[in-house]
Amino acid sequence: MQRVLANFSINQSLKQFFFLAELISVEPEIQNDDLVITKSQIKNALNGNSPEAIIIRTLPNNSDKVSKKYSHTNPPYLSEEAAIFIRESGIQHLLIDLPSVDKEHDEGKLLAHKAFWNVKNVIQLNADARLNATITEMIFVNDKVQDGSYLLNLQIASFENDASPSKPIIFEIKK
Repeated sequence: MQRVLANFSINQSLKQFFFLAELISVEPEIQNDDLVITKSQIKNALNGNSPEAIIIRTLPNNSDKVSKKYSHTNPPYLSEEAAIFIRESGIQHLLIDLPSVDKEHDEGKLLAHKAFWNVKNVIQLNADARLNATITEMIFVNDKVQDGSYLLNLQIASFENDASPSKPIIFEIKK
């Protein structure tokens, strides 16, 4: 599912559909009672690369992710610092195999969403909000696909809405 900010149409915001992407695999770290993807994990996995899109595959990468019911399971999530790092790296499109980049029960804070889009409030946007950036959640990348650089085709339905079903497809870049 693609998501841009409330009151904006993804169909009007996303005009390019091919991007250079980096696929990384990370095992969320235990922090208190949570599993969290940290800034240092993202930074280390990118190894100095600044792609247009990042695809995050969490480990372990079991095939049950395809049909898992995540409600009330406190699934892993992205730390606010990791989302800020991704934004500051110039990455425009974030794809992840989790139901949300944010903690399941966060009292509506949406820290990672807000950090990635550079917004303080999703109702009244600041001037430097990243309205062309997208987050795609609930993807699945098979273990047969190796970490590395890919060409991403980000296909969306032409809905006039802030979210759209999507079909991201990656192509190997031959060197």
